[in-house]
Amino acid sequence: MSDLETSTAKPVELPLAQWLQRMILFIAISLSLFQLYTAGIKALGAYYQRGVHLALMLVLVFLVFPAFGKTRKRGFLGWLIDLAFIAGGVFASWHMLYDLQGFARRVGFASQTDIVAGALLIVVLLEASRRVIGITITLIGIISIVYAMAGARGTLPWLADFLPGILEHRGYRIDRIVSTLYMGLEGIFGIPLGVAATVVFIFVLFGAFLETTGAGKFFIDLAYAATGRQRGGPAKAAVVASGFLGSISGSAIANVVTSGAFTIPLMKKLGYKPEEAGGVEAAASTGGQIMPPIMGAGAFLIAEYTQMPYIEIVKLSILPAILYFATVYLFVDIIAAKRGMRGMSQEELPKLKEVFRDGWYYLIPLGILIFFLLKNISPGRVGFVAIVSTILVAGARFLIRRYLLQVKEAGASPITTVFRSGFQSVLTALETGARNSISVTVACAISGIVVGMIGLTGLGLKFSSLMIGFSGGHLLVALLLLILASLVLGMGLPVTASYIVLAVLAAPALENEFGIPLLIAHLVIFWYSQDSNVTPPVALAAFAGAGIAGANPMKTGIEAWKFAKGLYLIPLFMIYNPEMITGGPWYLVIWTVVTAIAALGAFAAALEGYMFTKMYWFSRIFAVIGMIGIFWPNHWFEILGFVLILLVLGINFSKQQRETRLSQGLVG
Repeated sequence: MSDLETSTAKPVELPLAQWLQRMILFIAISLSLFQLYTAGIKALGAYYQRGVHLALMLVLVFLVFPAFGKTRKRGFLGWLIDLAFIAGGVFASWHMLYDLQGFARRVGFASQTDIVAGALLIVVLLEASRRVIGITITLIGIISIVYAMAGARGTLPWLADFLPGILEHRGYRIDRIVSTLYMGLEGIFGIPLGVAATVVFIFVLFGAFLETTGAGKFFIDLAYAATGRQRGGPAKAAVVASGFLGSISGSAIANVVTSGAFTIPLMKKLGYKPEEAGGVEAAASTGGQIMPPIMGAGAFLIAEYTQMPYIEIVKLSILPAILYFATVYLFVDIIAAKRGMRGMSQEELPKLKEVFRDGWYYLIPLGILIFFLLKNISPGRVGFVAIVSTILVAGARFLIRRYLLQVKEAGASPITTVFRSGFQSVLTALETGARNSISVTVACAISGIVVGMIGLTGLGLKFSSLMIGFSGGHLLVALLLLILASLVLGMGLPVTASYIVLAVLAAPALENEFGIPLLIAHLVIFWYSQDSNVTPPVALAAFAGAGIAGANPMKTGIEAWKFAKGLYLIPLFMIYNPEMITGGPWYLVIWTVVTAIAALGAFAAALEGYMFTKMYWFSRIFAVIGMIGIFWPNHWFEILGFVLILLVLGINFSKQQRETRLSQGLVG
């Protein structure tokens, strides 16, 4: 076995006992049904909703993720540890919910039992995050608590001597820290968990229903039918399919595994290097998180923090997302043209008419979702309606196939087949939705700890001062610092948690000190928080693509980082050309879009050294200069940069025409 195969091989997981599988299934389905009930039938108060959601999630965590890992038997000691954590999580939630009115009255005057229950919940959450996400996010949570204790009046006053002056604060006792995190809505049960426990869960569940009913295959087939015959067809299909699936799945890694299983082998077969195939899939799947209408958990959190309607976030994100995918698409096309690749043959591809005929009904739930969002109905209720419509559409399809088209399966009557397969699909979707929501719920709960401590110690304002100090008041330097911070945080935090922390720390500085509109500040931070998926040394989406491609993980990460450079460039356009987001005179909006496309195209061409044909060395330099000119916050520089890029394209097009004539023997 090669070193690569050894490094990427995963330890074999031990099979779960049947009774444990049934218990996990029961709890997961119960949680999903609870969420559907509160989203579509009767809404609950914040504490009730978040408390029940977190309690059931913690039970799932310690059943699905054993104390000693999935590769070892749990044993008596393992069960003892896991049951202790389950009991701690359930007790802390039950203590809050049992007498909620009394609990609310004691905020600021916590009893001893409140402190014990809150401390238990914090410990349980830290262990849950270690098991589900990794040790880094757990350490960040612990460090934030220790930092709150470091001060003259805190539990650890001696630590204040090691803090730089700007980071000093008064310090807080354990009881104050616990009560802040446990009893208020600015800690564990704050906005991040609230979003995860409502709209995020519902939309993840919606994605699970679409996947279970076959929508994933429909979107992949649709992408292949539309782009497969073009040069580099499978890679372009990966870009298109990942845009569809990534928005629905809410996870770049899950998207890589889902669509990459089809697209990566075909890309390799066509002539893409394994690292390129994995990198293209990772970059495209990461783009799914910024693609409306769902955008993972991001749009919901941005709506909460900016107090803007969710549908407005979606509308304003469409154009930047299209530009991102256009950049990845252009990279793919340039590589295919440079290597003389052809598309797939018509016989190898699904026919567009047949794909639509067999799966057009999957578009109905998405259409319903968009329609009700445009009506400004709450996202949670819209998600509920979309799920119900998915079930009805899938049921109608079964009935039509069995009764009208007489498509029967051997050994079973039509009604038995309909009932059995439909009921099983619903149960599978309910379980899958709950399982897929575990990581985002744990991440948001731990983010609540970090955010709570930032608010308690005033670190947010201090971070703004640090940002201003290090940047010297220069916006571009501040943005570079923000990119660096997002990359460092992304090495240990999931995308959602990274966005939350950066939004609390950096958004006030961008708005108050640099005059950037609040919405654009949050969109920029959200985009930058995606880079950890594709940026080495920790690039989880790229590593997932490398596993499928049989490629070197680090080289795949470098390729993904290259293809996903729109994550860095497009936010700069949002800041220096806010017309892209906020609108303006029609001619200015058109000019902004055209120059953005030109700059991104010049960037891809200069990086690959190819546009129509191989570029001269000086053409690549001029393309970079033109791109910088377009990004420079001055209209005259924009015009000059745009003209320079057009000149470079003209030179290369003329060069390609001459080479074509020479190859055809038309020039002596």
